[in-house]
Parts: sequence; structure tokens; C-alpha cells
Amino acid sequence: MSHETVEYAEWPSRVPGAVLWTRAGGSADRAVYPVLPDGCMDLLWTGGRLLVAGPDTRAYRPEANPTARYVGIRFYPGTAPAFLGVPAHELRDRRVDLADLWPSADARRLTERMDAARDPAAVLESLAVARAGENEPPDPLLAHVVKALEAGRSIAATADEAGINARLLHRRSLAAFGYGPKTLARVLRLQRALALAGGGLAYAETAVVAGFADQAHLARDVKELAGMPLSELLSRRPD
Repeated sequence: MSHETVEYAEWPSRVPGAVLWTRAGGSADRAVYPVLPDGCMDLLWTGGRLLVAGPDTRAYRPEANPTARYVGIRFYPGTAPAFLGVPAHELRDRRVDLADLWPSADARRLTERMDAARDPAAVLESLAVARAGENEPPDPLLAHVVKALEAGRSIAATADEAGINARLLHRRSLAAFGYGPKTLARVLRLQRALALAGGGLAYAETAVVAGFADQAHLARDVKELAGMPLSELLSRRPD
């Protein structure tokens, strides 16, 4: 598969932990490669629409559109609900128009600004920075949960280190991440495995280092979360 017509770029945002990104072009088979669960939520603009991409529990395959241009901001796991004013679990595995979440007049004005802007990414970031300044900073507990699970700690150990019980951790995780800590741990483990295997580490070693029981466990989880075998996923991964 060729990616010569796809232009993708990302860079750190002034919003802590967030990333701005743009994507343009792409052939008709671009949608073959899925958007994978990563624990994040995005606000994105494309062709007169502002959309919220909720937290995914499985691969999402957008429709191919070779002429489309996308501009987005990807929020650090657990931080988007404060920006959007909506619990993450209400947006799980969904793509929702911003006008369905915010007053329609506000969403329309922002969309018009994005449509008219020479630099839509700058407009999107300025909005995110302003909203971040209006809201309370993210609960540091959420960053602890992400970092602990990324490091492979158990849910029980993560809750204990945070000073809360497992039930409260689950409830707060639903609101912040869109799903419980068990699913978040699986998603983060998938991303670890993709980074390791994509860097050339053998699959058996990837399974051990990423925290899977064995290579068969790695294969099952990748197939379930990404919708295709690891080898196929890596071979189709955009450069």
C-alpha cells in the first residue's frame, strides 16, 4: 500500500499533554488502516464539521475521502471530559458532532471560524487553551492511573498507590477515560506492543516486555482490539 499522497503531522500543544495534528490526502484504500484505541479523545474539524472522537474500545475505520483535510487536537487520557463538559463514557466508541454536546450557536460560530481560518489548528488550539484556563486543572489522580497502568502495574496496586479502593477507581475511570481501568490497561498495553514490535522487536519478546502472558495472548488481544493480526497491522501502518 502506498502512503505517498497522505500527509500527516503532529506536534505538542500548549494544552498540557495534548497533541495537535493535521492530515490531508490519502488514496481510496486509506481507511484500510484503522484508528486504534489509545486512551485518548479528539476534537477534530473537517470540511465544515466539528466532531468529537470518543474513547475507543476497538478499531475505528473512517470512510476514505482523498480530498478531505483534517485538523484535530488529541487530549491526554482523562483530560477531555473537563474540556467538553461530558463524561467520557457517554462518548465511548462514538463520533459525535460538537453541536450535540455544546449549545448549537457556540458550535456553529466555532465551526465558521475554523472554516474561514488560514490556520485552523491555531484556532482549535486557542479554543482549547481558553477552555483549559476556565476549568479546574485535571485531577492528578488521573495522570497517576495512566502512568501506573502504562508501567504495567496491576489495578489493585494502582488503586492502592492512589489511596482509593478499586470500586472508586472504576467509577472515576468511567467518567474520565470512558471505560474501567481493566480496559484502559489493555489499550495501553496494545500501544506498548505496537511500539515495540514496530521497532523491530521479535513478537515473543514483545509479548514479554509489553506485559502479555505469552505470544498467543498478544496475538489474541491485538486481533480483538485492532481487528487484524499484528503482522498485517504493522505491514499496513502508515510511514
